[in-house]
Amino acid sequence: MADPVGLDDCRSYLVLLARLHLDPRLAGRIDPSDVVQQTLLEAHARRDQFRGTSRPEWLAWLRQALANNLRDAVRAHRADCRDVARERSLVDALDASSVRLEGMLPGAGTAPPEAAERGERAVRLAAALEDLPPAQRDALVLQHWHGWTLRQIADHLGKTPAAAAGLLKRGLSGLRDRMRTWE
Repeated sequence: MADPVGLDDCRSYLVLLARLHLDPRLAGRIDPSDVVQQTLLEAHARRDQFRGTSRPEWLAWLRQALANNLRDAVRAHRADCRDVARERSLVDALDASSVRLEGMLPGAGTAPPEAAERGERAVRLAAALEDLPPAQRDALVLQHWHGWTLRQIADHLGKTPAAAAGLLKRGLSGLRDRMRTWE
């Protein structure tokens, strides 16, 4: 099957998933956009290997490819200090993040049409996050996916706690505004 969604339509979604699963301390060494670009190039070159028939299967196939590329990028930077006991499956983690991302959206449904709609909204949420200024997006990701405290976020971003709180507030407001424009 040809790609059920354009590859570029999935870029923001994959970048967000890559950001969520890269240790923020690796931000200076691994660029999520570069890993996603590599993933999309490989997906384009190997699209004849895709055996699914639906958008959810397509996104799962892309998440698998992204997981492989993230794992390779992290291994390249941590080759000497890897602790295999602490490693977890990136595929499982990306799938869990995808579900978690969808869980942030109102109106959870379990029927296939509702699940497909939630998947679409998750892709739109990822695009809306990608549209935010980088500091706001990073603050939101650090707090809502990595569970960092305001102090940790402020220290990581080189801001005061008050400035970090402002980034979070403006980021959430901007995210809501962007999501409303798509409803």
